[in-house]
Amino acid sequence: MNRSELVAALSERAEVTRKDADAVLSALAEVTGEVVAKGDEKVTIPGFLTFERTHRAARTARNPQTGEPIQIPAGYSVKVTAGNRLKEAAKGK
Repeated sequence: MNRSELVAALSERAEVTRKDADAVLSALAEVTGEVVAKGDEKVTIPGFLTFERTHRAARTARNPQTGEPIQIPAGYSVKVTAGNRLKEAAKGK
């Protein structure tokens, strides 16, 4: 399902216009991105998803072409965890 299909499904299910559904979806993405960028709290949609920023330590890796070791600097990543309802849906229940 791509974004336009998701917006269409949301607008039909919530009985709002596609423009309003698209605006809500955009706002959700913006707010989630802002909170994750701060890194001091996580975004939780109960039973569905949790988004949080995680720290990755610096590490040594190998260049796959040359086998030469390279240093990868420390940085941040995003951890997305599925909630119970989403897990149950994936099982087909």
